[in-house]
Formats: sequence, C-alpha cells, structure tokens
Amino acid sequence: MGYTMNDDIKDILYSENQLKEMIAGLGKAITEDYKDKKLLLVSILRGSVIIMADLMREIKLPLEIDFMAVSSYGDDTKSSGTVKIIKDLDKDVAGYDILIVEDILDSGMTLSYLMDILAARNPKSIRICTLFDKPDRRKVQEIKADYAGAVVPDEFIVGYGLDYRQKYRNLPFVGILKEEVYSK
Repeated sequence: MGYTMNDDIKDILYSENQLKEMIAGLGKAITEDYKDKKLLLVSILRGSVIIMADLMREIKLPLEIDFMAVSSYGDDTKSSGTVKIIKDLDKDVAGYDILIVEDILDSGMTLSYLMDILAARNPKSIRICTLFDKPDRRKVQEIKADYAGAVVPDEFIVGYGLDYRQKYRNLPFVGILKEEVYSK
C-alpha cells in the first residue's frame, strides 16, 4: 500500500470520538447560554467549516449562520500579522448575538481584527468559540475564548478542519504533523 496522509502524523491528539464529545459539550453550554437570544454563528473559513457543521447540530436552539473568509497565514505555518478579508458576511449583524466559530485560537491577531470590525456593525454581543486554544502562542492577550474544546500544546496540529497548505483538513482526528513535513 502507498502513502497516506496518516504517514505525516507524529501523534494523534484527539480521536474522532473525543472530538464528537468535545463538540457535544460545547453545544450543550452554548444552548444553555443563548436561550432567548438572537444567535448568529459566524464560521471563519475554511478551518472551522467542519466544526461549524457539527456544532450547529449540537445547539438545540433556533440560530442563523454566516461565513467570513480571512487570511493571515497564506501557505506559512505562522501568522503574517496582516489580516485580509477574502469574504465578508452576507447579513447585517445589528442586534444579533454573534458567536464566532474558529478552529484554533493561537496568536489572537486575526480574531482581534475581526472583533473590531464586527463590533462596529452594532451586534448585541460578540463571543468566541474555538475548538482548540493555544495560549502559548497568544500575542493579543485580551483575546480569550468564551468556549473552548481543549487547550493544545504549541505543536503544529492538523485534521478535522485544521490544515497545512490546505491539506489534512479531511482527517477525522486531530494529530501533530511531523516537523519534516512543514520544515522542508
């Protein structure tokens, strides 16, 4: 048998079942906190699309969704510090309780930029839900997740939406990418 993406994984951090449990827990907490609110989930593409799909099924409330696409990484492994909006929201968010859904929160630079942009649009509230929080990489200390599935080590992780150069998103687990793959 030939090469598979699994060959590039050093260790599996979270199995498919662990991810399902994590998402279910987030959905339960969000359901409790957003009763009687006008909830808008905003997925930050592309990484959070898998998380968003699974999370919204675990939230037992009426909700709406929208998508933004931003870039601060390009094809690199570290944020460039420059955030570019590639796709903006389609809806007017005034009066909504926005919950930004992210795959991973590390430097906080992208989310800091997005929070400022969205706050200027007069939502009722803005909070952050991330599947993974990587506080060791935080550059913008005031950016914190209101909901986080797990705190992860300062390793390059892929799978379940997380990528390296647009690959590995479709892995059903989250694993640590072998350094030789991204240091070439």
